[in-house]
Amino acid sequence: MTLLADIWPPFGLTLTTPRLTIRPVLDEDIPAAVAAARSGVHEPGKSPFSTPWAELPDDELGPNMAQWYWRCRANFTPESWTLLLAIWHEDEFLGVQDLGAKNFKTLKTVGTGSWLKQSAQGQGFGKEMRAAVVSYAFDNLKAEVAESEAAVWNKQSLGVSTSLGYELNGISRDGWGDRVETVQRVRLTPENFNRPNWTLKVQGHEELKKYLKL
Repeated sequence: MTLLADIWPPFGLTLTTPRLTIRPVLDEDIPAAVAAARSGVHEPGKSPFSTPWAELPDDELGPNMAQWYWRCRANFTPESWTLLLAIWHEDEFLGVQDLGAKNFKTLKTVGTGSWLKQSAQGQGFGKEMRAAVVSYAFDNLKAEVAESEAAVWNKQSLGVSTSLGYELNGISRDGWGDRVETVQRVRLTPENFNRPNWTLKVQGHEELKKYLKL
């Protein structure tokens, strides 16, 4: 029997940490993702995202999220790709961790972003899921650099970055929605990575590696 992952190799990837199962968002996961987002992601009027998607009204949020997941799949190529990975803890959908790259074969550089519903924040999940995708990028994809960014006031995100060994990589002034935001960029290399005290379990990598032509 042919499985969906046989047709679309990214769907076969699963990363497992001591507390989390991390795998691509499937269509059947979208209702859980929307429910998690509707439960609250950040304080009202304090969006940590360059696009304030979590502030959309409920009747717009669901379609917007679904379209984003479908768009990332449709635009996924070896030259430019984004993995949107669902974060599961004991069958509960907590949020999404993304891992993406452009011209990865040459640059060996990945970028990350994420969100967690508010009820899951403050429990170390953000650090655990970032450590997982960075471990995967360095050890399996053989990335040489991992980059991220956050508004300068976003102490939670920057705290995760600092704890994992990221170094400051410049400040920029960007337009986020209808406001101007001062953004701190950060950069991590395998040599500076503060690795977790657990070993990441990976399934489905070889098929994805072949699909990415690495």
